[in-house]
Amino acid sequence: MIPSSGRNCQPVQKALHLLSVPLPHRKQPLQRHAGGVLASQQLRALVTKRIISGKPAIEERQYQPASLDLRLGETAYRMLSSFLPEQWAISQRLTISDLLPELLMYEIDLRKGAVLEQGRVYLIPLMESLALPAEIGGKTNPKSTTGRVDVFTRTITDFQARFDDIRPGYRGRLFLEVVPRSFSVRVNAGMCLNQLRLFAGHPMVADAGLRDSHRRDPLLYREGKPLPPSQLSLKEGVFLRVDLKGNEGGIVGFRAKKISKILDMSRLAHYDPTDFWEPIRRSRDSTLLLEPEEFYILGSKERIRIPPNYAAEMVAYEAACGELRTHYAGFFDPGFGYGSASWRFARMMCRS
Repeated sequence: MIPSSGRNCQPVQKALHLLSVPLPHRKQPLQRHAGGVLASQQLRALVTKRIISGKPAIEERQYQPASLDLRLGETAYRMLSSFLPEQWAISQRLTISDLLPELLMYEIDLRKGAVLEQGRVYLIPLMESLALPAEIGGKTNPKSTTGRVDVFTRTITDFQARFDDIRPGYRGRLFLEVVPRSFSVRVNAGMCLNQLRLFAGHPMVADAGLRDSHRRDPLLYREGKPLPPSQLSLKEGVFLRVDLKGNEGGIVGFRAKKISKILDMSRLAHYDPTDFWEPIRRSRDSTLLLEPEEFYILGSKERIRIPPNYAAEMVAYEAACGELRTHYAGFFDPGFGYGSASWRFARMMCRS
């Protein structure tokens, strides 16, 4: 059992949704987008047709196997609070005269980089725009590198009442809400904090199909062996569990430190992890107390392999554990952990 914020809850589990990614035809990559997540070949075709566009133009580094990284624009807006536009276009109100009395405090130039302060809300117009056909919609989520440092991001679109949800046929700009939770961070224009995936129809694989797929090509492993189908925990997705045994050194995860040091997100493999994180060691009874308003990185007990014709996503909340967000960056590209003896564990970013 893992008590959360001093209260008992069920062992932390995460629902993993399997998503179909139909392989596109080489000569006509847009002719087979029914009922699945669009692969990179199809995303490239959409860019060529200017269904996806960017200013400046989309770069090669943005393409992932079944998603597209999105870039921060040149200006960030410090906001009083989060919001959803519902009945209006965001760009029409991004002016001091329109938003200052309500939400907008000041503008920040990101062209040479700027610091986003811990616990503050920022709205950043992205460099990409969409002109989707009626049969294609989309979703966004933070990149794993963003989620691992507890930077909370959500995409907002015009006339929309849901975060990270891009309705089919949407035409317009994309805006990113950014809230650094544990550390103040330095970002700059062109940096990618979140990613977009587009789909047609209903790409989620039902539980029966997920079980069949696992029998043919195992998705989950435990202790180096495929998880028996009878041990799959299925309910609108397959559930993963937190590993509280940890590694050989007894470390089961990490907790963000309370520090004022600024984390520059452009500096990859630069910092000593111990500057920002403290290790969590295995307890005698294999339990873990999640303290209120803390951020944790934990690993799953199961190892994961996603076949090339599928992608996967993790659901952010588990209702049985109350206000516990157990994943920030929840998208697995096709082929994650796939290949000879290369299965990988899923990191669960938890905020209690």
